[in-house]
Amino acid sequence: MTARSIQKLFDLSGKTALITGGSRGLGLQMAHALGEAGARIMLSSRKAEDLEQAAAELQAAGIDTRWIAADCSKEEDTRRLATETLERMGAVDILVNNAGASWGAPAEDHPVEAWDKVMNLNVRGYFILAQQVARAYMIPKKAGRIINIASIAGLNGNPPEMQTIAYNTSKSAVIGFTHTLAAEWGKYNINVNAICPGFFMTKMAAGLIKSIGEDKMASHAPLGRLGDDEDLKGITLLYASDAGKHITGQWLAIDGGVSVVLGA
Repeated sequence: MTARSIQKLFDLSGKTALITGGSRGLGLQMAHALGEAGARIMLSSRKAEDLEQAAAELQAAGIDTRWIAADCSKEEDTRRLATETLERMGAVDILVNNAGASWGAPAEDHPVEAWDKVMNLNVRGYFILAQQVARAYMIPKKAGRIINIASIAGLNGNPPEMQTIAYNTSKSAVIGFTHTLAAEWGKYNINVNAICPGFFMTKMAAGLIKSIGEDKMASHAPLGRLGDDEDLKGITLLYASDAGKHITGQWLAIDGGVSVVLGA
């Protein structure tokens, strides 16, 4: 085989990507990365208004983008999302499981219903959507890329002030899910990998960062800063493209070095 150029290895022309939680924050950043590399994009999140704005932003950048509103904590919505995406796009070559929720409370007082809410979206939703997309498209095609968004919160315990036991547990589960799915679906030429972001100034993290202090949060990272609007682009494209075709079952922390200090 003649080795391809680096430009061709990272080229996603002709590919279709489905990104949950794609209307803002990390999801929208990853949508830009995949779209800029040539992929068609299907965005999903709960709110149609947010999706319209995100799709307009991507389309203004020359990226072919559609959207479907769906709540991936609900099984019927998750199954509908897979079905409608395949009906409208004809393919899902790349699935980015990114939609997520968190809940702050001491473990001894954490509501069980809040635990279930976090687990249903952060773990169960990932499984149902991956299963649906793989059965309908990736397994018959014998090709696919699944990128699961975990977190450095899934690698270690938290400082006492953070109190996010359900979120941390769910993100540990995502890493285990990634390992196991990669081992099972390698025979179908489906690559399954995870990204473990550190602290980014997203809407989900903004309250926590504000309460602790942005400078204090940034001081935990050897690089001395929080993640920005570019920092997930490179790893997302690597996992999604043929440049990463021999990578599966792996996770990578994108955290400025926080996990090195914490000993992950």
